[in-house]
Amino acid sequence: MERIYCIVIGYVFGLFQTAFIYGKMHGIDIREHGSGNAGTTNTLRVLGTKAGLIVLAGDIIKTILAIVVCAALFGKNHPEELYLMKLYAAAGAILGHNFPFYLKFKGGKGIAATAGLVLSFHPTFIPVGVILFFGTFFLTHYVSLGSLLVYAGIMIQMVVSGQLGLFHTGQGILNEMYVITAFLTIMAYYKHRENIKRLLKGEERKTYLTKKNVAD
Repeated sequence: MERIYCIVIGYVFGLFQTAFIYGKMHGIDIREHGSGNAGTTNTLRVLGTKAGLIVLAGDIIKTILAIVVCAALFGKNHPEELYLMKLYAAAGAILGHNFPFYLKFKGGKGIAATAGLVLSFHPTFIPVGVILFFGTFFLTHYVSLGSLLVYAGIMIQMVVSGQLGLFHTGQGILNEMYVITAFLTIMAYYKHRENIKRLLKGEERKTYLTKKNVAD
């Protein structure tokens, strides 16, 4: 039951659609502008850098809060499942972000929400995630490419860390964690399928932390 509770708690936190709420506060439905995605990148392009950073922070924080709440509720009684509970909470938050029921399941792509997972799951995930995303972004200015590489990194690091014993749990729990991570990775790549096509064709739009986005 704890697994279900964590997914539900995470989903509820994920329903806080920062991009949609911020857009409505400024008189627009962000899903009707730009790429139509209710996420950080589209907000940055449509409403500017400040708006993008606010949305980024909101989506990161909601996943962190979901993980903290679930870890506090279930971690002490089941210490061997602490990281599993964290992962279920994060998965719920990402699902809530991507598929909010009150917006007809039209949300974002879950990358900013995933950043909350990277920042609060295990300390070793932070430097790898930061290097993969920002290294790729500042070299290429492709947010999508950085996001996809982060997910590939999460999948690899989850398995390597698990087999090295960093999560202090049994193989059965580890296998479950690998399945959840694989599911999130597949979902992220599916949500980015059009970006992948544009990347392969050299047609993907670049993103800048300046007003240059408006002119692109």
